[in-house]
Amino acid sequence: MLNIKNINQYYGGSHILRDVSLQAELGKVTVILGRNGVGKTTLLKSLMGLVPIRNGSIELDGSAIQDATPYQRARAGIGFVPQGREIFARLTVEENLRMGLAYKSAGTQIPAELFELFPVLKQMLQRRGGDLSGGQQQQLAIARALAAKPRLLVLDEPTEGIQPSIIKDIGRVIRMLANRADMAIVLVEQYYDFARDLADDYVVMERGAVLARGKGPNMEIDGVRELVAI
Repeated sequence: MLNIKNINQYYGGSHILRDVSLQAELGKVTVILGRNGVGKTTLLKSLMGLVPIRNGSIELDGSAIQDATPYQRARAGIGFVPQGREIFARLTVEENLRMGLAYKSAGTQIPAELFELFPVLKQMLQRRGGDLSGGQQQQLAIARALAAKPRLLVLDEPTEGIQPSIIKDIGRVIRMLANRADMAIVLVEQYYDFARDLADDYVVMERGAVLARGKGPNMEIDGVRELVAI
């Protein structure tokens, strides 16, 4: 579904991403790990078109998208959950979910499945996003990204600042989505145990480059915990 090949990205004169390649397949969770500041979030922003790449290619389901705008990439089937959630605090839960349908026709209904995945959202449809707890806001951010039924779901540190019970719920939803085999998932994560439990494939980044890659079940054997330890 996703094929990133040898992309390079610069901030001013600083070389941030260095020949990074990454693949993500339908029905699998590809986890990106690494210490703070190694370029993980920049990689996701490059994937979404929020920052330009100098060279290299990004393909979604065989179509080149490296020159597409962020909204074109969303329409092509990428759902993005940014670090820090970035929900609309003054809009209601329902209005936030409808923002995920912004490029659909006006009569498009919020998928009922979202409330099956995150029951708490149905109870809080008319509550403002800013009044939710951090964990509830994260569930809302993921549901918003899922509203348009993307083929690729990209999550940037979804466990950051979240209570353990909600982390378990989010992990359950991610695995359930992957098991349906109609979506590829790319997950950037600092919480090693969470990443290990979900990973079908892993990539470790260091100084803007790929340091190691492999299969999720081999993370312990491959010494990935030591590679990403702070």
